[in-house]
Amino acid sequence: MEQKEMVVVVDFGGQYNQLIARRVRENNVYCEVYPYNKALEKIKGLQPKGIIFTGGPASVYEENAPKMEAEVFELGIPVLGMCYGMQFMAHTLGGHVTSAETREFGKTPTRVDVSSPLFKGLSEEEVVWMSHVDYVAKVPEGFKIVAHTKDCPVAAMQNEERRLYAMQYHAEVLHTEHGKEMLHNFLYEVCGCTGQWTMANYAKTAIKEIRNTVGDGKVLLALSGGVDSSVAAALISKAVGDQLTCIFVDHGLMRKNEGDEVEAAFKGSGMHFIRVDAEERFLTKLAGLEDPEAKRKAIGEEFIRVFEDEGRKIGSVDYLAQGTIYPDVIESGTGEAEVIKSHHNVGGLPAVVDFKGLIEPLRNLFKDEVRQLGAELGLADYLVWRQPFPGPGLAIRVMGEVTKDKLDVLRDADYIFRDEIAKAGLDRSINQYFAVLTSTRTVGVMGDFRTYDYTLALRGVTTTDFMTADWARIPYDVLDTISRRIVNEVNHINRIVYDITSKPPATIEWE
Repeated sequence: MEQKEMVVVVDFGGQYNQLIARRVRENNVYCEVYPYNKALEKIKGLQPKGIIFTGGPASVYEENAPKMEAEVFELGIPVLGMCYGMQFMAHTLGGHVTSAETREFGKTPTRVDVSSPLFKGLSEEEVVWMSHVDYVAKVPEGFKIVAHTKDCPVAAMQNEERRLYAMQYHAEVLHTEHGKEMLHNFLYEVCGCTGQWTMANYAKTAIKEIRNTVGDGKVLLALSGGVDSSVAAALISKAVGDQLTCIFVDHGLMRKNEGDEVEAAFKGSGMHFIRVDAEERFLTKLAGLEDPEAKRKAIGEEFIRVFEDEGRKIGSVDYLAQGTIYPDVIESGTGEAEVIKSHHNVGGLPAVVDFKGLIEPLRNLFKDEVRQLGAELGLADYLVWRQPFPGPGLAIRVMGEVTKDKLDVLRDADYIFRDEIAKAGLDRSINQYFAVLTSTRTVGVMGDFRTYDYTLALRGVTTTDFMTADWARIPYDVLDTISRRIVNEVNHINRIVYDITSKPPATIEWE
């Protein structure tokens, strides 16, 4: 989707690269991420307002360190280097980078030159997040040092005439207290951006482009009920109305009331909405399976069979639609759009449905932007803020063999957990939370009776990227209410535990 105002983020292999892109977009400026070895060609074609170099784990003076063409500094486009990006800039332009005697990690008080455009409106001492072994010992000719710390003589540098700027620290992480303002200063004071990137603007542009692409053709979307596919459905429906058909496979492994909620959201929206009740088919396939990988495989294969059955009824469509989002694109090869999503990724439909094109209206968006877009389109909150949910659904939150009875127990318990988290106002601050029905049974006492029933595990995590996560510190009184409600209201559970393991070493899901 063409953008008039954009920034290119050049990926040198750092762990925060998607976060940099998200921070730029939070400043209402569109950006795309490209690997260092392909970035120059993209930059020349896109003519962005600015360029940001990311961090990376390498030492710039090593033979095989990631480098891009020095021509990038001659294009007249403002550049901001961060961490490794700063060292690459210094090394390439004639400065000197070496290993530091004193390494810096963590929050670091830093003296800054407030006359620099980077630090406009900030204090002379800022707290920033350092994470480096190497440092710039000598800046290139024409550069001025504009920040330093006790142990780092060049914490930031600039060549104002050439509009080249760099920071040794990570401005994109929340630990740099005014990092967002520093990025804002680069984008607006240096690059001259005006902030055109909003979900209201995106919706208008996307709807127009979908209409132009589809014409009077037919579109088919596999609707999971998740955030991405739901927002894609709403967007395409606004563009082409009844030219869109959505197939929603209800595999009987969803959370309490979710199938009905998805149907209620889309049934009267003008699109053709098909709900396939496939609970019995999936439970039959899962019977006797205990290994999580075996369960996943069985569910994936049955999805394909269900879609094939429905696809044969539909026959030919012009376009298939998917809810692919930008992290999928980055992780699949950083922006090489035409080769990332081949047709076999559409869950088996291409084998039985003829189509001439693929529509992925969210492929430029991060998850938080998808949620914003959903709200902009008027989607119900329970869909926009739906918790991340694995494709196999509750089948991998029931340990061991999956039965309808176990699923119903878990559905009721999970509903109470989510209900109390929402009542406590924690539903937006905890990034993912759910219940797991373990295969462990323990002795309990209810009234005067001995019980021997299931142990339920609760899991809540906070995370920015889902690659790492910390366990959520849910207040004890909230956990107490949740525990008492579940034991009193749900049969066959007599013990509740809370998972206090981070990722790593654990994963977020149990299976």
